[in-house]
Amino acid sequence: MNAYSNEQTSNSKSLTNANLIWAVVALVTAIFFCSVNTAALVLGASFGAKILAVIAGALLGWVGALVGNAVRKFAQPDVVMTSGGMASLIWLKLFWSVGPQLFGLVAGVVIGEAIVLS
Repeated sequence: MNAYSNEQTSNSKSLTNANLIWAVVALVTAIFFCSVNTAALVLGASFGAKILAVIAGALLGWVGALVGNAVRKFAQPDVVMTSGGMASLIWLKLFWSVGPQLFGLVAGVVIGEAIVLS
């Protein structure tokens, strides 16, 4: 019983760390997307609108990363067979470790900033 509760505490701690990491990555991505974008919609927006866009983008990006993580847990294959060699295996391992989360994060940031700035 005690070992199970320690394992459960460890899993919840790592889940909290992953959530914090994805939240920070979402915030950095939202700031980057808002500061680098040279579209007229972004350039014509006020400073306050850009701050709100970064906040909305970061929140929706974080949610997108969490949804991507849920999709990864559901769809990740147990066994992968490839004829592409070691490079293909490394690519697949890298994709299934962060790929769906990054897709969800980028989609959330873009949608969040577009909603505020439109």
